[in-house]
Amino acid sequence: MMDKDITNQVLGVPLVQTTRGNRVENVHSGHIAVVSLDGDGTILAQAGDAEITSYLRSTAKPVQAFAAVLGGVLESYGLEEEALAIMCGSQQGEAEHVALLTRMLQRTGVDEEQLIFGRTMPASLKARDQVAAAGGEPRKLYHVCAGKHIGMLALCKLRGWPLDSYTQPDHPLQQELLGHVAAFSGTRPEAVECAVDGCGLPVFALPLWRLALIYARLAAPAGAGGSAAYAAAAARIAAAMNSRPALVEGPGRLASVMLGDGNAVAKSGAQGVFAFALRRERLAVAIKMADGGESAWPEAACAVLEQLRVGGDLAERIRSHFPPAIVNDAGETVGRRESVLRLHIH
Repeated sequence: MMDKDITNQVLGVPLVQTTRGNRVENVHSGHIAVVSLDGDGTILAQAGDAEITSYLRSTAKPVQAFAAVLGGVLESYGLEEEALAIMCGSQQGEAEHVALLTRMLQRTGVDEEQLIFGRTMPASLKARDQVAAAGGEPRKLYHVCAGKHIGMLALCKLRGWPLDSYTQPDHPLQQELLGHVAAFSGTRPEAVECAVDGCGLPVFALPLWRLALIYARLAAPAGAGGSAAYAAAAARIAAAMNSRPALVEGPGRLASVMLGDGNAVAKSGAQGVFAFALRRERLAVAIKMADGGESAWPEAACAVLEQLRVGGDLAERIRSHFPPAIVNDAGETVGRRESVLRLHIH
């Protein structure tokens, strides 16, 4: 039986509501943490509990890419920065994604069948329809995490590490990744909780504000307090994401829209986790939706930007791609998504 106290803790506070006609139809609850890079993660504002522990899911990918960057994977295999972008990404199986992943397999010598997860169809509905219409079959290369896994296996080949056990927590690759996540979030490896992610890799859990700190340090790596090599790797990763936002996620994805603004670094994760940072303002935001959904992210992000009065025209950019109006299949406006969150500013 579910513990009611734990359930209420996870639910957090209302962040966004959807209306239909004159009635509230849904309320999306959760938590938001806003931190400053200055002071190693000073909490500037929050809604709900900034300390709640949350799995990072795919928001961890840019930090997991540190191993490939510091290990010389791109240089050793002749990979361009676009490969780094897709290693950080949750690719949608679009044609350009698959073409790049295919080149990565060819240059690294990684076999598609070595990827731990099962075969699937593209996450993009458009790409999925195109594959189906052409008589295509599910394949591992369509998985949203294919880029990350190819990069990891390529590093294992360089280091002479076992390939068949690369997802195991005690594998040297995973121990190195844990160290990077701990260092960049300002904590100790033993303080990072671990479980199993959707793609078969270890997944890390941290207090929500520490996820925000990771993104603050990605956006302003010179202030991260680590080594020069570490700061350079962070800058390179963030630059690859900003210069190739469509490879990080894809069309119609909030993170790719935000990455089109050179001031922002952003990435989504499964089960309602989203993180972004602003370079000029030296702050970052982590969002966890309690229902695990994504539809409320744009309005929640806009509310944070507007209440803190940061980001320039970023909120306008987001709403141009994700209008608050809810339109039905007949083209009629039938409701709205509206922010109801109120940041507690420290």
